[in-house]
Amino acid sequence: MNTLMRSMLLGCALAAVAAPAFADPPDWAPAHGWRDHHEGDGPRYAWARVERITPIYARSGYPVRREVCRQQPGYVVSQERYQQGSGSTAGTLLGAVIGGALGNQVGHGDGRAAATIAGAVIGGAVGNNATRGPGYYSEEQRYQPGYQSCQVQQGWRAREQVVGYDVTYRYRGNDFHTRTSYPPRDRIRVRIDQYVAPDDGGYGGG
Repeated sequence: MNTLMRSMLLGCALAAVAAPAFADPPDWAPAHGWRDHHEGDGPRYAWARVERITPIYARSGYPVRREVCRQQPGYVVSQERYQQGSGSTAGTLLGAVIGGALGNQVGHGDGRAAATIAGAVIGGAVGNNATRGPGYYSEEQRYQPGYQSCQVQQGWRAREQVVGYDVTYRYRGNDFHTRTSYPPRDRIRVRIDQYVAPDDGGYGGG
């Protein structure tokens, strides 16, 4: 009986000593510790150091309409006009004297005064035309002020938007790459299975 009790107590003591060696580690245990050397059911997880984060941009744009205005300069407009030559005063007077004398000789009685005046007017006109110089062209200039002209143009406005992040992380001396929709911090949680892959729920810790 004593032998049986001693055997049972020895077995319990050995089981108590061996139990911690096979117990599951806490959740925070790193992958390079116990989890790297013991196979278990399901995937394993660890924290990897983030080496580089590069934003990924997508370029897009939208049409825009804008009014473009330009100031047109002023300019000078030139126009030619024909000017008739003018007669001399001496010719006009001489013609009036001769015409008046002829009218006076032609007229009779009360009509002589009227004939004299008419002769003087006609004679003056003839004398003026006789002494008139040749016609000429003169240039007339006027300034057309400047003005502003505007027109609507169709354009395109580009923009860039961050659509993700290219992340390089290191695990056990090897570099890996992944893309995330969020910018991780200095660590990223990875899943250890047949391959090392980021865990979708693993937002990096500080």
